[in-house]
Order: sequence, then structure tokens, then C-alpha cells
Amino acid sequence: MLEIEKISVRFNSFGLQDVSLKVEQGDYLALLGVSGAGKTVILEVLAGLLKPQSGRILLHGNDITSLKIQQRRIGLVYQDLSLFPHLNVEKNIAYPLRNKKFSKKEVQSRIKELAKQTGIPHLLKRYPGTLSGGEAQRVALARTLASDPEILLLDEPLANLDVKLKSGLRGLLQQINRSGKTIIHVTHEYMEVATLANKVAVIENGRLVQTGTPESVFRHPESEFVAHFSGVKNIFPCRIEGNGNNNGLKKATVGKACEILFVGNEEVGSGFVIVSQEDIILSEGPLDTSAVNQLHGFIREVYLSGSAMEVVVSAGVDFVVAVSRKSFEKMNLKPEKPIWLNFKASSVKFIKN
Repeated sequence: MLEIEKISVRFNSFGLQDVSLKVEQGDYLALLGVSGAGKTVILEVLAGLLKPQSGRILLHGNDITSLKIQQRRIGLVYQDLSLFPHLNVEKNIAYPLRNKKFSKKEVQSRIKELAKQTGIPHLLKRYPGTLSGGEAQRVALARTLASDPEILLLDEPLANLDVKLKSGLRGLLQQINRSGKTIIHVTHEYMEVATLANKVAVIENGRLVQTGTPESVFRHPESEFVAHFSGVKNIFPCRIEGNGNNNGLKKATVGKACEILFVGNEEVGSGFVIVSQEDIILSEGPLDTSAVNQLHGFIREVYLSGSAMEVVVSAGVDFVVAVSRKSFEKMNLKPEKPIWLNFKASSVKFIKN
């Protein structure tokens, strides 16, 4: 187990502030945040490239905070990869093995094994300057794995790759993780978290603002910042006045007069209401349903989103609604068409300011 206890690193205008995390053996943890949030700084502290001003790092209960890079079984793959341009792929992979007192036969066996695992046997005699982005990423992974780290640190490993290359590398990372390797993966992409990680930690301005499983974090965001990363597009500033309605539901007013009912205990105040675009049902008239939120509006615009459609409906404020292509065509949804929005009070998340 890896434990980070109240790590702080201070720079002139930025720093990590009391970051604490626990990572179990075999976890795939995604560190999620915008550029400059402090994600890479955490990796550099774990790898031993930066020494924290306070806090400590424990690996299997042993304090490794002051250990040198070479004494930690932690491998870091930077976004820029840092392959040696004057060495071919084979020698790049062999580099971490040079001082391990392996025989030449053992080194060759390890290179062959890693090349097979990462899908690059055909690249061994090539030089980094001749490789594509995806090929170079696989070589960098193989070189880092050569030292057999317990924990693999990845700094945006899928950045700047096309869709096909990303898919292939995701599969490789899943394979490496399933083999028992603990992975900590820095990203600012929600989809990378959703398809790879079993745990996620969201970082904002040097602080961890929420941790948990991807499902718990993205289904129950604790701040507007986290909600934006979940892909939710309906995030509205609101105010709460009075006790709501007679059914124990609270009423949030969005914009000038758009009222949304939700389940909560708040009496008065301000914050944000969040409604997932997948939780809203469109209809051509009012529905006899348990969905207490029924708002009338008109379609402002429609556009393709992946394999589905997204419909923007103006109902006091603009809501984004996810619709299957079949439903889209059946209802003949098009701009200016009058439409009803229907969603349950339990589908609405309220976050205090």
C-alpha cells in the first residue's frame, strides 16, 4: 500500500496543500484536474524528484520520503517521454538494466519479454526520431517497466494521440494493471478515468477536493468544479427561498423564474443545481409521471454527440438533453419545436456555494 500523508510543496505562487491519499496494491488511480492544478507535482514527489516541505510518503508502512530516486521501486513516464535519441529502442529499454548485474542473456530475455508485452518487437532496431507518438509511448512504458517498479506513474500518457492509438494504449495499460501493477495516471480527460481507473482523485489549485470510485465521484460531485469533469452540462447557479413545497421537496430558482424541485434539507441560501443530460426525458406534452419537474420550452439547437444526439432546450435557462438517434428521429426534434422537459427530483443534485 502507498500512503501519502499531508504532503505540502510550496513554490512562489503555487503549491500542494496537505495532500493525503491511500493507494492499494493493484489499484488504477486517476489524478484528475486542469493544467496547473498540481497533478504532475504529486508524481514528482512520489518519484523522489521533489522533496516536500512537510508530510511523508509510506510504501508498505516504510517511510520513503527522503529516499533517492534509485532506491524507490516507483517508475515515472513523463508526457514528453524523454527517450534517448542516440539509442535505438532495444538499447533504450536495456538502459535501466545496465547496473542491475544481469547477464547479457538475462537482459536480452527481459527486453524480448517487455517488447512482446508492449507490442513493439518490430521496433527494436529503430531510433526514437523515427517513431510515431503511439510507438514512442509504448517504448517509454517498456523502458520504465524494465526496472520492475511496484508503482507506475504516468503523466498524461494518452495526450496528443489519435482515437485509434488511444484505444490501443488504453488496452495496454489495462493489461499492465491486470498483471498486478499499481498505476497512478495523471489526466484532465473524464473519459480516460471512466474507461481505466477504479479510483479517482480530483485536484483543484493544489488541493484534493474529492476522492472515491469514478461512479461515486461523478454521480455525486461535491462541487461545481468536480461536476464539470463528470461531463454534466446542466450546472446552474441557483437560490433557495422558503421551505419548498408540501411534499418535502425543496425549490431552487434558476435564472429569473425557472423553478426546479429537489430532495434536500436546505432552507435558504445559494449554490448550484446539477441535472445529468441522461436523466431528462423529452415529451411533446405533459406526462402522467412521477417526475415532478416538468418544464415547457422550445428546442434551440441539436447536434451529434458520439453515437447519440444532444438537444438544447430553452426553458427559462438552456438545458442539454441526451437523446438516442431513434428517439430523435421518431419525435422529429428540430430547432424551434415546442417541447417538454421531464426529470425527477431525486435526479437533481444541489451543491452549496
